[in-house]
Amino acid sequence: MADAQTQAAATALLDLCKAKRLMIATAESCTGGLLAARLTDRPGSSAYVAGGIVAYANAAKSELLGVEPALVAAHGAVSEPVAEAMADGAMSRFGADTAIAVTGIAGPGGGTDDKPVGTMCFTVKLSEGETVTRTIRLPGDRSDIRERSTTVAMHLLRRALTG
Repeated sequence: MADAQTQAAATALLDLCKAKRLMIATAESCTGGLLAARLTDRPGSSAYVAGGIVAYANAAKSELLGVEPALVAAHGAVSEPVAEAMADGAMSRFGADTAIAVTGIAGPGGGTDDKPVGTMCFTVKLSEGETVTRTIRLPGDRSDIRERSTTVAMHLLRRALTG
């Protein structure tokens, strides 16, 4: 069950998308579809959610989203360039007006000194060309990081859409 903050973020975002008649596509790695689930919790979500792709493995990122393997090799799967490529792929595959991509390290393992557990990369891409990419580090255990990531992603998209 989503917490009140996550529900409020989803409601504000989805009301905005519905009013603007925008379709959202998602590309998720470590969140495993939680973002798409939050966006589709409300009845009638097909009016603003085009679809989502969970591309956990690097091969899936390439095959399903068109992320170049060389990009992953050069920057790592958890990187801003890969998040941007994931958003591009989702927008293209679904013909959406906007896309949100999330890739990160939810833990408890997998972190490094450069990219510790909780490192998350987000990209919001709008059809008119604006792209917002952020890397942040979220606290908590695996579940906390994944849940918080969905809220951050929705807030980033809402902010991009409202200027």
